[in-house]
Amino acid sequence: MDRSISILKFLKYTIAFVFLTSGLMKLVHTELADYFMNLGIPFPLEVMYIVAWIEIGCGALLLLNKYTKLATIALMAVMIGAIILTKLPVLNSGVIHALFNARLDIVMLILLAVLYRNRVIIIKKTP
Repeated sequence: MDRSISILKFLKYTIAFVFLTSGLMKLVHTELADYFMNLGIPFPLEVMYIVAWIEIGCGALLLLNKYTKLATIALMAVMIGAIILTKLPVLNSGVIHALFNARLDIVMLILLAVLYRNRVIIIKKTP
């Protein structure tokens, strides 16, 4: 009996979980609406809802293993936008502080890039 685990599949499910929960949080918690209002972007609430639905939709696509590349590209765009809008302004507090604040966004962007490249690694469990 082959009990191999696809790291790529695990990565898809993990990324899907992160974006599904992130999108749902944007829809149900009013604190995030206040956060978007303070970003200084036009139509902040509309942008927040668009981002939320992109995260939920693309997370669901990853979970269902459908249109993975397209979903990954959309989520990479969301992460780049998040870094530009929320992390670059922190640079005036220092590079280390900005990198610390951006660490999770950067990791998600890297994981999305790995998923996009579709490199499959198989770990076989020995009996």
